[in-house]
Amino acid sequence: MVRLRIREIAQEQNMNQVDLSRKSGITPQQINRYWNYQMKRVEIDALESIAKALGVKFVDLFVEEAA
Repeated sequence: MVRLRIREIAQEQNMNQVDLSRKSGITPQQINRYWNYQMKRVEIDALESIAKALGVKFVDLFVEEAA
């Protein structure tokens, strides 16, 4: 299973949801869904913007976990 690491990466940079929303241009509601793993689907464009705002590679947003 793959999990998003957006919250972890942002918190390591002392960035909250509002900061990430402003820096990435993604709506606060969408950031909140990704942050709390409550999304039904992911949008590649949004994740690319988030990765850029966090200064990481797109693939760094994901971590594989045992099922």
